[in-house]
Amino acid sequence: MSRSILRRWALPGVVLLGGCGPGLTQVPPQFLPITAQWCLEGPTPARCIQLEVPRGERQQAMGLQLRPPLPHLRGMWFPYAPPAVARFWMHRTPEPLDMLFIREGRVVFLERAVPPCMNLPCRSYGPDTPVDGVLELAAGQAAVLGITVGTPVRITPLPGASPSAPAPD
Repeated sequence: MSRSILRRWALPGVVLLGGCGPGLTQVPPQFLPITAQWCLEGPTPARCIQLEVPRGERQQAMGLQLRPPLPHLRGMWFPYAPPAVARFWMHRTPEPLDMLFIREGRVVFLERAVPPCMNLPCRSYGPDTPVDGVLELAAGQAAVLGITVGTPVRITPLPGASPSAPAPD
C-alpha cells in the first residue's frame, strides 16, 4: 500500500499515514534500496521477496505513491516498534496492492487487491488490533505466493544493509 505524502496522523494508539495538501503534487515517486527480504517457507528453491524499507516519517508517508507496478517478489515493509494499530490508504498510488498486516511473526490480516485512490477522500485499510508491521505487494501476489492469514513471516535484513535508524525527515 502506499499511503499519501508527508503527513502522519496519530490518534490514540493508531498510526494513519496520509496525504498532504496541494503544492506537493510535483514530488517524484521514491525508489528505495532493497535492504531486507522475506524468504517464504516451502519447496525449494526458496522464494524470497526483496523489500524496500522506508526510514523516517517522510519515506513512510511517500510509500509507493506514483510508482509503477511492483514486480514479482518485490515489496515494501513498514515495521512498527512498538506495535501499533495501523491504517493505510491508497492516495496517489496508481496500482492496486495486497496489504499484509503482521504480528508476532504471522500474517494476522490481509487486504487483497486494494484499489487505487487518486483523489481524496480515500478509504483506509487495516485491522483494529496492533501490528508489528505492514507489507505491501503488487495486487494478486499474496494469492500467487500462497500467503494467507496465519502464514509465518520472518523478515531479515540483507548483509551490508544500513541499520534501521530512522532517516532524517
